Amino acid sequence: MARRLISSGSTFEQEIGYSRAVVDGEWVFVSGTTGFNYQTMSISSDLVEQTEQCLKNIEAALAQAGATLKDVVRVTYIVPAAGEFPKCWPVLRRCFGETRPAATMISAGLADPRMQIEIEVTARLRGKG
Repeated sequence: MARRLISSGSTFEQEIGYSRAVVDGEWVFVSGTTGFNYQTMSISSDLVEQTEQCLKNIEAALAQAGATLKDVVRVTYIVPAAGEFPKCWPVLRRCFGETRPAATMISAGLADPRMQIEIEVTARLRGKG
């Protein structure tokens, strides 16, 4: 199976030189995704809203790859303020509570001070090996 690149249409992808996701065989690698609404290129100031938007962006990339959040096997959360991370837990539990992928949370600065969370995932396409 050929390697396939997926774009969200975000200007960041062109400016920086990356893909929203890469499908390689049965694997889908979704880049670190922030809470920007790519249609409006706006971002909420609320962490929970940003988390919701991150997951919508990730879901859209996974859908283009033929996958869903249920196919996620690994997730990494990056937050500048570790103490704020528990605010995200209800949203994350709703999305990943049944599939329970392997997960890591890292506290680090993000590229834009408006960004309060970045999420990256790896998914495995069902029925592929």
